[in-house]
Amino acid sequence: MSPDTLGKEIMKQRNVIITGCSSGIGRFVAKGLKEKGYRVFATARKKCDVDALIESGLESVQLDLSNSASIHSAFEIILQRTGGEIYALFNNGSYGQPGAVEDLSRDVLRQQFEVNLFGTHELTNLVLPVMRRQGYGRIIQNSSVLGFVALKFRGAYNATKYALEGLTDTLRLELVDTNIHISLIEPGPIESRFRKNALAAFKENISVERSPFKRAYKRLEERLKTEGSVFPFTLGPEAVFDKVLHALESKKPKSHYYVTFPTYLFGYLKRVLSVRMMDKVLNKV
Repeated sequence: MSPDTLGKEIMKQRNVIITGCSSGIGRFVAKGLKEKGYRVFATARKKCDVDALIESGLESVQLDLSNSASIHSAFEIILQRTGGEIYALFNNGSYGQPGAVEDLSRDVLRQQFEVNLFGTHELTNLVLPVMRRQGYGRIIQNSSVLGFVALKFRGAYNATKYALEGLTDTLRLELVDTNIHISLIEPGPIESRFRKNALAAFKENISVERSPFKRAYKRLEERLKTEGSVFPFTLGPEAVFDKVLHALESKKPKSHYYVTFPTYLFGYLKRVLSVRMMDKVLNKV
């Protein structure tokens, strides 16, 4: 197939799968891409969220990243609807489990990895053979500034995002001789329901009264309960959408996309500061 013919074929079959579309970044990107002419499959874990997405005019399929059967079922439904063509996958679905590392049980940490890494990996590995067969594709991973710097009480989330970055960088190297492009989005603070969901996970899985961090947890809980922005330079989900669109449409998409000033700042500081000095900075956040 010539480059011109391939380009026309890609434009004709711009089917995109997005995970974690119940709110925030996923929902905004799904709506934005639909307006741009993409055929978007906006997935969500809960049926009520799938119903709401359909009511809003999006195609939606139920997909629970912690459940292999759900991942395979959703993928098969999407393949049937698209005739087996997938242009892109935006792995956006994840959640944050707050808590000090020593307060995280094995089961709690495993659940964080099931959603944020293992489910994402499994879905990616279902999509890759399709992209290899058709000769093109884009895979975009929504990571975080916490995928390359660590913050207190975010150990579980940090661990999954660090792992996602390592896995994605490796995948990009392995696909260098293909027309499948791999990109990482690394947002800082973005307006979403992330804190609300993190608060629910914190209350369910962390024993505040038995922790040596009891006093610090009180402050953490207050911040998680706060409505609106709690960090300077917080941006709306449209900032992530702009990066996703570039990763989808550029002939040479970037391997890493920073989003928000804190991401650029910490990326720079990590390159120029010693570990000791960087720790001092991070302990003040």
